Amino acid sequence: MNKNTFTTVKLDKGEMNVYDFGGIKLHAYKTNDFIDDEVFIVEKNGKAVVIESPCFFDNIKELTEYLENVEVAGMFVAYHGAGAAFLPDVPKYATQNAVDYSENGGGKALVDKFTGAFGEIFDNSIHKITNIIKEGKVTIGGIDFEIKQTAEAFDIVIPEINAVYTHMLGHDCHSIVAGAGHADGIIAELQSYIEKGYDLILTSHYTPEDLKDAQTKIDYLENLKKIAANCADADTFKAEVQKEYPAYSGQNYLDMTAGFFFA
Repeated sequence: MNKNTFTTVKLDKGEMNVYDFGGIKLHAYKTNDFIDDEVFIVEKNGKAVVIESPCFFDNIKELTEYLENVEVAGMFVAYHGAGAAFLPDVPKYATQNAVDYSENGGGKALVDKFTGAFGEIFDNSIHKITNIIKEGKVTIGGIDFEIKQTAEAFDIVIPEINAVYTHMLGHDCHSIVAGAGHADGIIAELQSYIEKGYDLILTSHYTPEDLKDAQTKIDYLENLKKIAANCADADTFKAEVQKEYPAYSGQNYLDMTAGFFFA
């Protein structure tokens, strides 16, 4: 499946890009919110499984209306724990470390930050997980998924559409990279995607991407390490990265990355 082979449904705020695989569909919801969230719905035989949650109230309303005629069998809550007003009665699936991340860890810190930044339009309530899952296969609504635990939460392989969901990629935007070791970890993960030959890579903050995008990100991360090794401080590092990647978005992520490399 080509990443650009979809049908677009325009909504009031966001838009839905629908990938049709025949017996199964992928609905990629571009929220157009302040943090560029993406939410994914895998639909088969009238049942759907949602991956992640919108966290702004207008998106929650919009996506709920979009799903009115579909039976939602469950929802994965990995890296985005906020937005509990969305589908409150649907079973919620997460690994224990994802629960900890959302309730007490880095995810909670981000929710607190966004609450301060966006105020009442942001739903800072945290989804209550009803089903704790572990690594391996899980079937929801007649659809098979493979769970892979990560340091913060978990990634999801969807074998039937040869796709993988992870938190972030973004081939032409900066990412939060917590030092050279973290960069190496991301590189190893992306190389594994290339080796496995996934058609689509789904992420929380970008439209679906492909293996060419994964290689672009690997090259960026390798270069990021080289630039850091030749810089003495955060400001010089940021200036050099911006010079090499002038069109990249995500300046706030680059600021955080510089803080990690030059703590």
